[in-house]
Amino acid sequence: MSDEHSPSGAETPINTAALTAFGRQDDGETAEIPRKQVISWAMWDWALQPFNTVILTFVWVALYLTSRMFLEPGVRESGMLADGSYMNCNQSEFIDSAYCHGLTDLSTWWGWANFAAGIVILVLAPVLGQQADARGNKKKWVIGATIGVALLQFALFFVNADPAYFWFGAFAVAIAAVVSEIGNVSYYAMLSEVSTPKNVGRISGLGWGLGYIGGVVALIVCIPVLFLVGQSEPLAFKLVAVICAVWTLVFSIPMFRNVPESPAYATSKKVGFFRSYAVLAKNIANLFRTNRPTFWFMLAAAVYRDGLAGVFAFGAVLAAQGFGFSFLEVIIFGLAANLVAGVSTLLAGRIDDAIGPRRLIVITLTGLVLMAFVVFALKDLGTIVFWICGLLLCAFVGPTQASSRSLLVRLTPPDQQGEIFGLYATTGRVASFLSPLAWSLFLLWFGGIVYGVLGIGLVLLIGLVLLLFVRFPKDVGA
Repeated sequence: MSDEHSPSGAETPINTAALTAFGRQDDGETAEIPRKQVISWAMWDWALQPFNTVILTFVWVALYLTSRMFLEPGVRESGMLADGSYMNCNQSEFIDSAYCHGLTDLSTWWGWANFAAGIVILVLAPVLGQQADARGNKKKWVIGATIGVALLQFALFFVNADPAYFWFGAFAVAIAAVVSEIGNVSYYAMLSEVSTPKNVGRISGLGWGLGYIGGVVALIVCIPVLFLVGQSEPLAFKLVAVICAVWTLVFSIPMFRNVPESPAYATSKKVGFFRSYAVLAKNIANLFRTNRPTFWFMLAAAVYRDGLAGVFAFGAVLAAQGFGFSFLEVIIFGLAANLVAGVSTLLAGRIDDAIGPRRLIVITLTGLVLMAFVVFALKDLGTIVFWICGLLLCAFVGPTQASSRSLLVRLTPPDQQGEIFGLYATTGRVASFLSPLAWSLFLLWFGGIVYGVLGIGLVLLIGLVLLLFVRFPKDVGA
């Protein structure tokens, strides 16, 4: 990417702050980014990962908030069988019971809370990114988001196992997801300030990789608490939330101390909050006119990123219900999945810088599509197929995410990083219905959980095809 041309090939005003933000001096030379700053920036992924892995995905929501502990006592007791175990709601004879309907309601209500969070992110993320660009306060937004997520995780300690507390817990987690995503907008936009065009892929991969490995370590730390205190004891889940909150604060300190605040960009207008929406609409139209590769890339990425989200969102369901994994096997698979994704992302960062992010994304998306269809084709061979293909799926997910981020950095002028990453967060939410819809329709049409993987594979395939039609500038597309 040359100083004389924007990624679209159109002339773009260049100022010293913008050049410095992408590791360049105003004489066109590449500035050396201190290693401490790079590692400290990447540690924020590690710091926030317990919220994503432990609270949202594997433990707190799945095993506590949407469990029988939040059912009315009479409904909960109606689900107990003569041998002391509880009804399996996947068996046809129990599906219409009050107990199973109650569990379905809890999951549905959690879905509505999550949907509300997505709408808030859709509305706020790009505008707050534009504000951060104009005012030069990306780091302050990240700090504020970190403290907010930590406090909301602490608040989960007060969510008692009682139906009256369900909405308190649901909205606390949903609001934390909103705050985390807002922090991610500014955090992603700071990538250009701790990297150079030559190593942006490697540094992006470092952040994603540390995040995945952080998820593994956080699960290892939290799971013994569940077994020692007891999986049926609310105190175990309350302590897990506190552990995650402390983790978030402690491991964010390097970023707070060692990464400098972002510069304010002269080309970004300082306007009031509501006026920012008018500025945003104008900038989207301008993006379409002057930087069309970025516009179309974000559209393609919105589709395949939802497919990536579906791999993790439905992977545990597919393992447990489609291939008969036990609770412990699902947890072990979760640990292995995060570890594989983390290591592969760290390694793929170097490949990104060597062959270019677009080529790497095409390779990994192709691998994802193939593995999805192989899982279905060889399903009769049993759990070994899911272990091999499922972990290969996870190995491709991380590199795709990291390279998408580095490709967007390469496509975006430095003084629009916050705003564009706000749009990136928004477009990801806009398409977030695709994987759940495809999953549900394939189950409805064909019956059987394993058919759902075809729906996820189809979403990934559509995203890959859309990406292949995007025309990138030669210095970026490679």
